[in-house]
Amino acid sequence: MIGFVHIMTLPFLTCLILAGIYTYLGLHVIEREVIFVDLALAQIAALGASIALVIGVSIESGCSYWISLGFTIVGAAIFSLTRFKKQRIPQEAIIGITYAVSAALLILVLSRSGEGDEHIKQALVGNILLIAPQEAWRVLIISLAVGVFHFIYRKKFLLISQDPEEASRKGINIKLFDFLFYVSLGLVVTSSVRIAGVLLIFTFLIVPAACAMLFSNTIRTRLMLGWGIGFLASIFGLAASYYMDLPTGASVVCAFGVTLGILSVIKKIWGSLG
Repeated sequence: MIGFVHIMTLPFLTCLILAGIYTYLGLHVIEREVIFVDLALAQIAALGASIALVIGVSIESGCSYWISLGFTIVGAAIFSLTRFKKQRIPQEAIIGITYAVSAALLILVLSRSGEGDEHIKQALVGNILLIAPQEAWRVLIISLAVGVFHFIYRKKFLLISQDPEEASRKGINIKLFDFLFYVSLGLVVTSSVRIAGVLLIFTFLIVPAACAMLFSNTIRTRLMLGWGIGFLASIFGLAASYYMDLPTGASVVCAFGVTLGILSVIKKIWGSLG
């Protein structure tokens, strides 16, 4: 038990940070029906880091981070500019295409690297078990900054996510706030994709929010439920990883999947009884 606490404390605290910010952002993503946007942004960030690596920039360096962030901001601009009131092609399709192209480019770029296969694996699952304290602090600071920003403009962000037509009638600049939303999401994604990987980021963004939305219609209750679910699923995933000697990121992802399955059954039984 002492060994578990010693090894898993920092990864667990990092999971809590990620659950905290991604649960909130996930509620917006689900309301907007752009479920795969974080996958696309994470893939774009990983592509930026991979290009930096191939041109000789250390993946650990600040330069690599800024290159990744620059790529992510370009992705945010694309997503904000491709949202229209009447769309022939759903925005989710555009996001999916962006993800697929970014993933293909990542493979092509890393084929020029001697350690391409290892970097592709790193991009998918990360290595949260080996996170350094300074990386955890960076994720915390960026998450807090994004959280404060969204709290200040929470009414506009929520209205745009839940009722964009009403937001337009009220004169809110939807394209501007869409861009700010995707950039803020991209900031969090860029800071965490290297340590957590694309799959774990997607899980933190969607699963707690989806579970919470099964049981509540209010944003405050959904946040509380989502944070609690993120807390418990992270513990189960990390414990399974430690005691069964499994890859940490994949274990946490599976723990969230099992949690969603159990809660879906509970909701169905609850609904039939009601």
